[in-house]
Amino acid sequence: MSMPPLPPSLKGLGSLGGAFDLGSLRQPAVTIDPDELGYVVTQENLIAELLPASNDAVAIILCWSPRSTQAQSLIPMMRQFNRDDQTLEGDPTWIFGTVNVDAEPAVAKALQVQSVPLAIAIIQEQLVPLFESIPPAEQVRAVINKVIELAAQKGVGSAPASANGEAPLAEPPLEPEEEIALAALETGDLLAAKAAYENLINRVPGNALAKLAVIQIELMIRTDGLNFPEEIAKADANPADIAQQLRAADCEIAEGDFDASSNRLLTLIRTVAGDDRMKVRDHLLMIFSLVDPADPRLAKARQQLASALF
Repeated sequence: MSMPPLPPSLKGLGSLGGAFDLGSLRQPAVTIDPDELGYVVTQENLIAELLPASNDAVAIILCWSPRSTQAQSLIPMMRQFNRDDQTLEGDPTWIFGTVNVDAEPAVAKALQVQSVPLAIAIIQEQLVPLFESIPPAEQVRAVINKVIELAAQKGVGSAPASANGEAPLAEPPLEPEEEIALAALETGDLLAAKAAYENLINRVPGNALAKLAVIQIELMIRTDGLNFPEEIAKADANPADIAQQLRAADCEIAEGDFDASSNRLLTLIRTVAGDDRMKVRDHLLMIFSLVDPADPRLAKARQQLASALF
C-alpha cells in the first residue's frame, strides 16, 4: 500500500488524461454541502491557481470520492480545522482543497491516488503525502499542526493564533525514535520505521500513538504491492480460505472501508473454530484499533464480535 514517490511538481498535468479506476469503491453517491468542500481542485485551477498560491500559504488537499462514505467523513472535520486556524488578522492560515477523484481523473492520476481518502500538502509547489487512511481527529489535527510548523520554517505562511489572540504554544519536540521513523517513512523503508516505533514503545510503554503507528505500518507492509480489487475478488470466490479473507480485509481497511473489512471477518469468525477462530478474532481486533474509538460503527461491530464468540 506504500504510495510511490510523488512528482516534485505538477507542471506536466496538462498532458495527462484517461480514466482513473477506483472500482473498489462501492458506496452510493451522495450530495455534500459545497461550502464544506473548500477549494474545489480541478485540472485547470490546480496549475493556474493552487500551485502558485502554495508559495504563500500551505495547501492541504483531500482526495475523496462520492462513492466512499469513509472518505467523505474527513471533509467536515478538515474543513472545521481550516476554519479554526486563523491569523491574528482573521485570515486562514492554510488552504483547504478537495479533489473528487471521480470528477477529476487527470488530477487523481497526477497525484498517483491509489485509494481514498488521501491527504496531500503542497508547500512551494512541492507535494508532501500526509495520510491515506482515516486517522482519529486528534491525529489529523496533529498532522496539520506539524505541516503548518514546517512550512513556516520555510517561510511559507504562519502558525494560527489561539482563541485569545496569542500565538499558540509550540508542540513538544519529536522523540528521537519518531524522527528516525519519519525519516524512514519518507524513503519508503517501512521495516526501519516499524523498528524505530517499537524502540520508542520499549522505552515508553504507554505511548499510544507509537503503538498505533506500528499497527498502521504493519498493515502497509502486509498490503504493499497487492492489487486490492483482485485480492477482494479472490476472497469473495473462496470464502473458506482464511489467509485470503484476512488479506482482503486488510485491503478493505486500507481503502478506508471499515464496514466491508469488519463484516468480512465477522462472517468468517462464525464459520471457524479453535485456533483459526482466535486468529480471525485477533485480526479483527487489529482492524478495530485502526478506527476512531468514538465511531458508532465500532461499538456495533464489537457487539457483533461478542455475539459471535459467546
